[in-house]
Order: sequence, then C-alpha cells, then structure tokens
Amino acid sequence: MFIGIYCAKAQELTIPQLSQYLSDNPFLMSPTYAGIGNYVKVRMNGLTQWVGVENAPDTQSLSADVRLRNKSGLGMVLYNDSNGETKQRGGKVSFAHHLIIDRHEDNFFSFALSFSMNQFRIDIENFNTNDDPGVLDDRSSNNPNFDLGVLYRKGGFYMSLNASNILNKSLENFNPIFEPNTLRNYSLYAGYRYRKDPRDKFELEPSVFFQYFENDGRSVTDVNIKFRWYDFLDYYYAGFTYRFLNDQPGNPLYIAPIVGLKKGDFYFGYSYQVIMNEILGYSSGTHVLTLGIDLFQGISNCTCTY
Repeated sequence: MFIGIYCAKAQELTIPQLSQYLSDNPFLMSPTYAGIGNYVKVRMNGLTQWVGVENAPDTQSLSADVRLRNKSGLGMVLYNDSNGETKQRGGKVSFAHHLIIDRHEDNFFSFALSFSMNQFRIDIENFNTNDDPGVLDDRSSNNPNFDLGVLYRKGGFYMSLNASNILNKSLENFNPIFEPNTLRNYSLYAGYRYRKDPRDKFELEPSVFFQYFENDGRSVTDVNIKFRWYDFLDYYYAGFTYRFLNDQPGNPLYIAPIVGLKKGDFYFGYSYQVIMNEILGYSSGTHVLTLGIDLFQGISNCTCTY
C-alpha cells in the first residue's frame, strides 16, 4: 500500500509531519519561528498512526523555543519515532534571526539554521533469525545534519521556505542498494490570518503546506482552514485539514478535523485523521495530541518577535 511506503521512507531522519504544526506549533515544522512570541513556548506532541494496526508508526516529540534579546531566537526539538522494527530518535538545536523591513506595516524577514543529530536503527529483537542466518545484530547509524529556513511576514500574511537534511545519510551499516542516502526534503508553509476588524473576536486562517522529497520525487500538500475565537488573551479554535499526494489531488491520504484552546499559560490541541485509502479497512484513524505551556513572559522592544 502506497501510504505504508510513504510513511516508512518519510521516517528516515525526519519527524513525521502530519498536523502537529497546526496546533500552535509552527516551530516544529520550521526553525524560523524560534523566538517569535513573548514566552518560552514548550510543546509536547504525541502521534499514534493507524490505530488498530499492529506495530504502526508512533511518534513523541518535545519542542521549546525562546527569544534571545530583541531580534533572535533559540529552539530545540527532541523526538522518538518507531515504525515496526525501525526506530529513530534524535534532537535538533535551531538559531533564528529576525529583521525588520518596515515596522509600520509589520513587514519582517527571518532566517534560521538548525543542527541535528539522529540515530536510525533496525531492531532485530523480534526477528526470527533462524529464517535469515544473515541477520546477526542490530543495524544503526548516527547522522549529523543541517536544516535551513527563511520566513517572510507582512501583516497577516506569512510564508516560510525550508530545506531539511542537507547532508547525505551514512550507509556504512546498511545495504546501499536498498537504502537511500539522499534524505533532503523541501517544504513551503504559507497562510493568512484575517480579521474584519482588529477588535473583532473572530479570526479566519487559511494555509497550505507543501513538502517535496528529493530522493524519489514524492510530494504532498496540506490544505488547511482554522477559525479562532478570542476571549481577551485566551482563544479557542476549530478547523480542518486535507492532505493529498500531488499526483492524486482528488484522492486524499486523510482528512482531519482539528480543535484546541489556549487558557492562561496552558495549551491543548487535538486532531483525528480519517484515513481515506485502502488501509481504512484495518485502522480507525490517527490521533495527534498536543499539550503545551508558555513560561516566563517577557515583552520585546522589537515588533519582529511579537
């Protein structure tokens, strides 16, 4: 099944990007968002794919970012991902810098660099080695890598471009015939936050996320819509996302309602993804849960980090 192949390959040294970034957590998708905001923003994500399927992909991540002085930010991500007998875990540290193009029009440009260290491992603990005497021990590799990103914002509009896993993967402990070593992928995330009036309590935010994998030319697109209701500093939101392969736009991989809220310093987000292909007969869907907290509020003197 194509979705199984897609997710297995996407696992390699890449945190699976489903709808976690829509849960007030764009830094998980792009390092350029590090330091944008008045808090130390901490987000914990749990992602359980294909509920009901044995050894289905399962991912946990912890991300945090903070502003440095007035125009820079620092962030980190730790994650653990399993997909059957393949496991990966790793971490990423990001630095972002934000520039003011025109403060009166809220026009800003940001760029970011990330360094990551990932371990990819094939675990033979549950293998039947009698069937394959060539399987003697676990196979693993540790791979350092880099990500690059830029972000443009003007008023309610935003657009980020990102390149991940710039370096090739080490294949010393794997069969180079079957293991891809080019893991670069590129993404674009753009959207617009619209209010009829600045004092209006309701906000509409359409957005799109596009991701392209260099090794085999696969690409996917998310089309999203969110509605927010503000209650002073708190807010509630609901929305919808539609993901499809770009050569099959009329056949979605999944559709997913999303809901969440921010109450005081605490944040909650949830998405349930309804699978729309042949695996639907075996799985009840995918759960994505986000919990967060905002710590140590500090007002910036520069609007580029608001």
